[in-house]
Amino acid sequence: MGKAYSATLVATGGTAPLAWSLASGALPPGLSLDAASGLITGTPTDKADHTSLTLEVRDSGSPVQSASTQLTLTVSPANLSVSVSPGRTTGAIVAQKLVLKAATNDLAGVTWTVKPTGGSFTATTSADGESVTFTTPSTAGVYTIKATSVTDTATSTTVTLGVTDLASVSTFHNNLSRDGVNDKEYVLTTANVNTSTFGKLFSCNVDGAIYAQPLWVANLTVNNKARNVVYVATQHNSLYAFDADTSLCVQLWSVSLIDRNHGGAAGERPVPAGMTAFLVGQGEGDLMPEVGISGTPVIDVARRVLFVVSKSTNAAGDAFFQRLHAIDLISGAERPGSPVVITATYPGTGDGGTTVTFNPRTENQRSGLALVNGTIYIAWGSHEDAKTYYGWVIGYAYNGASFTRTAVINVAPNETKGGIWMSGAAPAADSNNNLYVSTSNGVYNASSDTTPNNDYGDSLLQLSSNLKVLQHFTPTNEHALDINNNDFGAGGAAVLGDLPAGSAISHVVIAGGKDGHLYVLDRDALGGMGDSNARQIIRLDPNSTSTRAGAIFCTGALWKNVLYIAGSGTPMTAYQLNTANVSFTATSASTHPTGGFSFPGTTPSVSSMGTKNGIVWALDTSTACTHASPKCGPTKLHAYDAEDLSKELWNSGVVTDDVAGFAVRFVVPTIANGRVYVGTRGNNAGGDNSTSSIPGELDVYGLKPD
Repeated sequence: MGKAYSATLVATGGTAPLAWSLASGALPPGLSLDAASGLITGTPTDKADHTSLTLEVRDSGSPVQSASTQLTLTVSPANLSVSVSPGRTTGAIVAQKLVLKAATNDLAGVTWTVKPTGGSFTATTSADGESVTFTTPSTAGVYTIKATSVTDTATSTTVTLGVTDLASVSTFHNNLSRDGVNDKEYVLTTANVNTSTFGKLFSCNVDGAIYAQPLWVANLTVNNKARNVVYVATQHNSLYAFDADTSLCVQLWSVSLIDRNHGGAAGERPVPAGMTAFLVGQGEGDLMPEVGISGTPVIDVARRVLFVVSKSTNAAGDAFFQRLHAIDLISGAERPGSPVVITATYPGTGDGGTTVTFNPRTENQRSGLALVNGTIYIAWGSHEDAKTYYGWVIGYAYNGASFTRTAVINVAPNETKGGIWMSGAAPAADSNNNLYVSTSNGVYNASSDTTPNNDYGDSLLQLSSNLKVLQHFTPTNEHALDINNNDFGAGGAAVLGDLPAGSAISHVVIAGGKDGHLYVLDRDALGGMGDSNARQIIRLDPNSTSTRAGAIFCTGALWKNVLYIAGSGTPMTAYQLNTANVSFTATSASTHPTGGFSFPGTTPSVSSMGTKNGIVWALDTSTACTHASPKCGPTKLHAYDAEDLSKELWNSGVVTDDVAGFAVRFVVPTIANGRVYVGTRGNNAGGDNSTSSIPGELDVYGLKPD
C-alpha cells in the first residue's frame, strides 16, 4: 500500500558499535528500526500524523554511554490524492480575490502554481484541506491553477480559470453599436457548453414580467462585500439587484419606482394592459399583464447610477405618469434631483394646432435607453397602434443634482404615428455621437419641396446629438409598408460596423423590418428615399411569396464581419461580409426544430474569447402568452457554434432541470463572466400578477458544479 520510507539516524562520539532502541512510542505500522544502523525503513500501511518517538542509542564501551532524542514522524498514506473546489472551469474578473480549496490526504499539504504566470496566492492550512486565496492576474485570459502534493509531486490536479476584464454589460445588446458581442468571455467555450457540463444554476423570483434585458456590472461593493451584480427591471415597476455569481439566488436590494421614495404618490400602480382589463392599447395584450418598466435601462458605470423610465397610473386610472429615474447602483435609492416627470412639446399640426404634446398614456417606452456622451436618450412608439401617438426621442442630461432636458424630436409631428419601438432595441450611436433609429408606419414627406416635409414614416434616421435629422434612408415602397402595416421600424436598432481599410466604404449600417427585407447601407451616405441607395437588400426568406416572410422583429449580431439574424419563421442564419464590395452571403444556418424561429424570431447575442470560441445565444420566445403569441410556455435558450450554425451546442429544452420560465417577447439574454442571464414571466400565463405564484423570474445558466 505504502510508498517506501527511509530515514537514517546518526550519532557521533562514544565507542562503536552503537545500538539503537525505541525508548517510548511506537513506529507507524509497516516501519522498523535497525538497531545496529539506526536506519528506519519500510512501507507504511497507514498514515500517521505527528507520531512522537523517543529513540535511545548506547555504545559498547565501558562505562556504557547513552543518548536519547525525540523524533516526530508524519507519514502520508500511499494512495495520495488531491482535488480542488471549484473543480470545473470557473470565472473571475481581473484582480478579484477568489477562494480555492484543495482537499488532500497528504499531511504535508500542497503547493500552488499558475500558468501562465500571474496573480498571487495566500494559503492557509486547515484540518480538512488547504484553502488558498488567489488574487487573479491583471491581464484577461485563461489560466491553469495547479495544486500539487508536497510528498509526491506526481500527484496533482488542475482547475481552469477564465479571467475577464469585462467591466459591464450596461446597455441593450452590449454596446452602442448594438452588435450584441461580448468578446471578453473566457469561461464558456464551444467545448464545455453541452448538456453534461452546462445548465441552469438557479433562478431569482421577482414581482413582474421581465421585458428589459438584465444588466451586469463587475466589482461593486454592495452590503460591504465586493461583488458582480446583475440588475433586473420588471413590468411591476420594480428594480432588483442580485449577486451575479452565487450558487443560490442572493438578493442585494429591491425597490419600487412608484412609491413615495421614488417619486410616486399613494395609490399609484403599473398600467393594466391585458386583453380584458386595459388602460392602454386596444385590448390585444401585447404587454401582458401590465406596463411598468418596458425599455431596457442604461447604466453609467463610472458614476454608479442606473437610468430607467417607469410608467404608472393613479388609482382611478385617469392620470398617467412617465418618469426618468437616476438610481444608485449600490442602494437602489434615487439620486438627488431624481426622478423627473417626462414632458415635451414640438412644433407640428398632428394635434390640430401648431404644437403637439407628449402624452404619457399613449406613448409606449418600449425601446431601450441610450447613454451617449453623458446624455440619456429615450424613444417612444405606440401601444398596439392606439391613437394618437408619435415617434418621440427626448434627451436628458444629469449633473448629479438634477435632470435637464437637452433636446426633443418628434419624427412625424404633422401626420402622427412614426413610432420608435424597434422590438425593444435601443438607439445605436457612432463615434461622432450620432444616433440611429428606425421609425414605424406613418406618412413620409421628407422629400417634398413643400411643407410639411419633416414627417419620417418607415425610415432609418441619423440624428445629431441635439436630435436634428442629419440624413435618412427610406425604402421605395414606404407607402405600401404604411398601408399594409409592415413597419420598417419593427426591426431592431441599426447595427453599426466599422470596416477595415481597403473596403468599398468605411462604415456600414444594417436595418430591416416587417416585410423581411434587410438593408445594408453606407451610413455616411444614407441617400434618402429609394432602394437604389442601399448597398444590398437581403430577403430573409427568399423562397416565400408572403409579404411578411422572415419578418424582422429583432436586432442582428455582428461578429468577425459575420451577421447573425433570425426573422420570424426563419432559422438563425450567418451572413459573411465581403468587405471589398460590402455585400453579405449566407454561409450557414441553424437546424431549428421547426425549420426556423416562430414569431417573432429572435435577437441573438455572441460570446467569444476575442476571435475564438464564438457562441451564438438566442431565445425562442414564441410561447409568450400574448394575443400575438397565444401559446403559453417556457422560453428556450439556444447555443450555436458561431463558426457553423448547423452545430447546436445546447438548448434548455433537453434537460428538465434546465427549463426556463414562461417566455417574454423580444427579451435578450445577457452573457457575462461564464453566466447567461434570461428574463421571463415566471409561471404567469398572461393574467394579473396575483393569479401567479411566480409573476416573474430571472434564470441563470452556467457551467454545472463538478
